[in-house]
Order: sequence, then structure tokens, then C-alpha cells
Amino acid sequence: MQFGQELLSTFGTQIGEIALIPTSGGLFTVELTYLPSVTEDEGGQDVEAKKVLLWDRKAEGGFPETKVLKQRVRDHIDPSRDLGHSDKHGKKKAVEKNEEQEGKQEQRDAGAAVEVKRNPDGTVCEDCR
Repeated sequence: MQFGQELLSTFGTQIGEIALIPTSGGLFTVELTYLPSVTEDEGGQDVEAKKVLLWDRKAEGGFPETKVLKQRVRDHIDPSRDLGHSDKHGKKKAVEKNEEQEGKQEQRDAGAAVEVKRNPDGTVCEDCR
């Protein structure tokens, strides 16, 4: 029940429905059925519901932390959404780290281009060293 309450309080009507389906044998899975966001390219086409397995207790080796479950739901229904404190060391940090790495790579690429300037005859420019 805790997972259901947390997901509903975080995502509200975006999530649609949460159902508990009793089974035996220690099964615990979390499946998400959702309608993907409609892009301008798709226009008025009918969008089919997608179903994804977010968590399987046997495959993952236990039960999920609530924040992990929220992140997995978010990644499917609203990828740009910031989950605040549930996102620490999550999506926002990963995006910032990727942007930082891209900036460093651009600087290295620019530096490499300066280092290999050549004269018209193909020799390395001595003034540029």
C-alpha cells in the first residue's frame, strides 16, 4: 500500500490507476501501463498503450526503495520531471554530469585542433607549438 500512496501523491492523475493483484509464491512485480506522450510528429494518430515491467522482486533481489520506483515511473510517463529530494544522485545529477563531461570534451577537442596546425606543405607549424 505504501508504494501506491507514494506514487499517487507524486504523480496524481498522470498515473491513472494502481492495482494490487494477489498471487502466491512470493511474487512481487510492478508493471506500468501508460500512454506515451504524443509528439507533434505523430499528430492525430492513435497512440497505443505501452506496458513495461518496472520491478520484479526475484530479478532485482528484493523489494524496491520508494524513490527508485518513483524514478522508474517518472522515466516513462514524464522524463523531464524533477522529483526533488527523491532525485538526489538521480536524473538531475546525471544530466548535469553529462553536460559537464561534454563541455570538457569540447575543450579537449579545441585544444587538440590548436596543437596540430600544419603548414601548406604538410609540416607542423613551428610557431604554433
